[in-house]
Amino acid sequence: METQRDSKSPIRILILGGGFAGVYSAMYLDRILPRGGNVEVTLVNREDYFVFQPLLAEVVSGNIGILDTVSPLRRLLPRTRIFVREVDSIDLEQKTVTLSPGFWPREYVLPYDHLVLALGSVTDFRGIPGLFEHALPFKNLADALSLRNHLIRAVEEATVEEDPERRKELLTFVVAGGGFSGVEVAAEMNDFVRRLVKRTRRLKVSEMRVILVHSGSRVLDRELTESLSVYATEVLKRRGVELILNTRLRTASPDAAILQNGNRIVTKTVVSTVPSTPHPLIESLALPKERGKIKVDASLRVADHDDIWAIGDCALVPIGSTGKPCPPTAQHAVRQAKTLAHNIAAQVDGRALSEFDFGGLGKLGSLGHHCAVAEVGGGIRLSGFVAWFLWRTVYWWKLPGLDRKIKVGFAWFLDLLIPPEAVQLRVGTSQGVSQVHYEPGDVVFRQGDLGDSLYIILDGEAEVLIEDHGQERVVAHMGPGEHFGEMALLSQEARTATIRCTQPMNALALQKADFNALASNIPEMRKSFARIMEERIARSSDGTEVPHAADATSASDRDGGGG
Repeated sequence: METQRDSKSPIRILILGGGFAGVYSAMYLDRILPRGGNVEVTLVNREDYFVFQPLLAEVVSGNIGILDTVSPLRRLLPRTRIFVREVDSIDLEQKTVTLSPGFWPREYVLPYDHLVLALGSVTDFRGIPGLFEHALPFKNLADALSLRNHLIRAVEEATVEEDPERRKELLTFVVAGGGFSGVEVAAEMNDFVRRLVKRTRRLKVSEMRVILVHSGSRVLDRELTESLSVYATEVLKRRGVELILNTRLRTASPDAAILQNGNRIVTKTVVSTVPSTPHPLIESLALPKERGKIKVDASLRVADHDDIWAIGDCALVPIGSTGKPCPPTAQHAVRQAKTLAHNIAAQVDGRALSEFDFGGLGKLGSLGHHCAVAEVGGGIRLSGFVAWFLWRTVYWWKLPGLDRKIKVGFAWFLDLLIPPEAVQLRVGTSQGVSQVHYEPGDVVFRQGDLGDSLYIILDGEAEVLIEDHGQERVVAHMGPGEHFGEMALLSQEARTATIRCTQPMNALALQKADFNALASNIPEMRKSFARIMEERIARSSDGTEVPHAADATSASDRDGGGG
């Protein structure tokens, strides 16, 4: 075990998190702490860069470059020690933080004198089956790049798809959440996909659908005044975005988004911008909390802990003049960071602490295609092109670093002259084993499909159907612990049966390449599956009735039900 504790160590300020709250805390501490003093600032983040999240939606559409929204931490924080690691655990009694291993499997422990919790929030799919497996989150740079690649792939697949129903499924895009993130990503998706479709010869804009699902009666109904919320709703409708209001997304499957009102939208694209929850580490800490967030006083210090501070999305911060909770926005996180840096420096020097008191400068939201809504100081409300120009100007000015301002400004200028490139950047590797969720009526695969995965049922049920002369008949039922789909992988032939979900089902899917790698390197595994396949073929050919059993080898033992 490595440790950074030393009897002669300086006062150690440890910041966990590299979002607006964490990075700006380190930046302000860099500015106000004397050079050569007896204070050391350390920041821990899983990436070595800071993401300017308000512009992430423009990465999806290609209006700005993939790296134009990121700034290297070491450039922003030249005097700060930076650890690019995950945080494994926090020991409040020993005043240490344990980081994940690096190249060698050993712990790395950082002691602290002051701990700043700025871990932010994470996408929370708990309690919503199917979203983790089949919905695309929109939280960070990787999510934006993944969504962009997915959109391009869906349009490319649609151009060669002959089945009109499957083409419709590919060209339907669903976004859940009508807050700023949901509205901005839906607007950018709508503009981007329309451009892609117009460039193809086989597709028509009338075939595509971008659908925004929101629980309120209007989009941005919690963020803006009624008049601007109504304006935003009408603009999205005019731009071709379909709005499904007063309902929520209940679940998602590989081929559909299912709403709480029972409606089913057939689609291959579901984007979820809600909900979010504080970082899982926060839950494990024995600190006062409310609604899952750490409670702090107006000085941003945790009650009864002189050495622990919390800001950003993981903290419940009261606004000094009103006492109301601070909203989780970037502008508030930056102001919290400034107050926190002042207070830590004041506590080190024995001075009085300040209170956080910032009501906000306004709200800005893009609606795509040179249109936005804005509420700025003094209750001034703007919409349309003027609001869009203000939106871009404010966020451009807020970008950290002159180099980033130049890059983004140049990208926006080129966007007026040259259309963005629509190419996929495939940087991922094989997923190995993944978990998939199906709802009743969902088809896992159809008879005649190519074999692409082996499936193992974790919970739920499915039925095996054989199509003969245009008629389908159920030949077997499957439950937890049973597997299917190996026959097509071993024989390199098409699926011999259709598998349809009958009860909500979770399964593990092992992709063809990974299955073949295991079968090639583990001879006994291949022999076992080959033996099961031969038994199924023999039983289906002589019409032998095989009783349903709970072991994996009995799944669809009749009529080639192994798929």
